[in-house]
Amino acid sequence: MAYTAPRTLLRTRERGEGRRHPLVATLMALPLAVLLLLVFDGWETVTTQASSVGEMLGR
Repeated sequence: MAYTAPRTLLRTRERGEGRRHPLVATLMALPLAVLLLLVFDGWETVTTQASSVGEMLGR
């Protein structure tokens, strides 16, 4: 038979206990985001798209 969590554990998580603070989640994801930007030339892509949008808007 499969192990299932006790009902008290399920109720505890529903109330929001045991969740990460948004700042902690951001700090955990930030290194991966920076790595992806560097590997896939993200900054160049963002600036190219931003300048294209600026040209379309007439700026």
